[in-house]
Amino acid sequence: MSMTHRERLAAIYTGRTPDRAGFWLGDPHEKLVPQLYEAWGVKDDEGLRRAVRDDCRWLTPPEGAFCGSHDSKPIFDTRHGMPAKKGHGEPGCFATCTSVAEVDRHPWPDPAWVDLVHYRNQMRGREDVWRMGGVWGCFFHNAMDYFGIEEYFMKMYSHPEVVHAVTRHIVDFYLAVNERIFRECPEVIDVAFFGNDFGTQQRLFVNAAKFKEFVLPYFRQLIDQAKRHGKPVQLHSCGAICQAIPWLIDAGIDGLHPLQAKAAGMDADTLAAKFGKSVVFVGGIDTQDLLWRGTPQQIKDEVNRLRDVFGDRWVISPSHEKIMPEVPVANVIALCEAATGGVPDPAILL
Repeated sequence: MSMTHRERLAAIYTGRTPDRAGFWLGDPHEKLVPQLYEAWGVKDDEGLRRAVRDDCRWLTPPEGAFCGSHDSKPIFDTRHGMPAKKGHGEPGCFATCTSVAEVDRHPWPDPAWVDLVHYRNQMRGREDVWRMGGVWGCFFHNAMDYFGIEEYFMKMYSHPEVVHAVTRHIVDFYLAVNERIFRECPEVIDVAFFGNDFGTQQRLFVNAAKFKEFVLPYFRQLIDQAKRHGKPVQLHSCGAICQAIPWLIDAGIDGLHPLQAKAAGMDADTLAAKFGKSVVFVGGIDTQDLLWRGTPQQIKDEVNRLRDVFGDRWVISPSHEKIMPEVPVANVIALCEAATGGVPDPAILL
């Protein structure tokens, strides 16, 4: 029996048998989007996703939608009004901070600034799809920006109370915004989706002890909040995070995205063997090599191979949601065709 997009993903997340694997195209780069519109003969993002039979929609993070006088200001002023940072390594305003009192005096954002009308309107007319949303909740990177990456990690040893104070303020904001979302517009979210990239190509950014002290407890708070409101949780992290997956499953995650296929320990066979009965996998189609350098047939073959490896608890998607401009349109077509088991019939086959 054919399922709606939402029914299909609900079946996958509740351990029932879907009519096919789920599919999420991800978030194609803005430079690639016009080529995809041309290929499928559509004019906007929703038209594209309907054409390729995408099951999922990602509600853009609401913390970027300010109200009134707060428009154009950064949600987290990591530079005290100075020009925006160029990267995580550049020092932030707490790079030399040694005082919790100084952290508390910082102008932290107000959850009331977030415009939920804008957020709710994103899903109008899309009730048949699987909607991923809530705050992005990237507290690990936010804290990294407040300190600078090196100072952040060093202060975990030298001034742990300062790191916790900064993280606490960030996470409190995210929890408060999520509470507004879950109470004021719970109908627009099927799965709480948030993320932090806490893995490098080879291992976690921090060792197990520091991860469990400075990262995992805050994940638990965001996960527990979503569960209290009856929402499953899908976590995003790029990189080699295999070591942390058991801790995350224990904390309550239901789905894991994006499965960076070329990172150490993140190959499909390893993940399926270790965790295949405990979590829904979302992603895994290699973007570092296959999707931009492979042939359409190689991509179809890999989708079919991974379908056998992961089984029903899989949502087919790239191993990074941002499909880059270098990816040939023909390869995107191949991915969509293999994922949904049909021929999307694009207007132009490149």
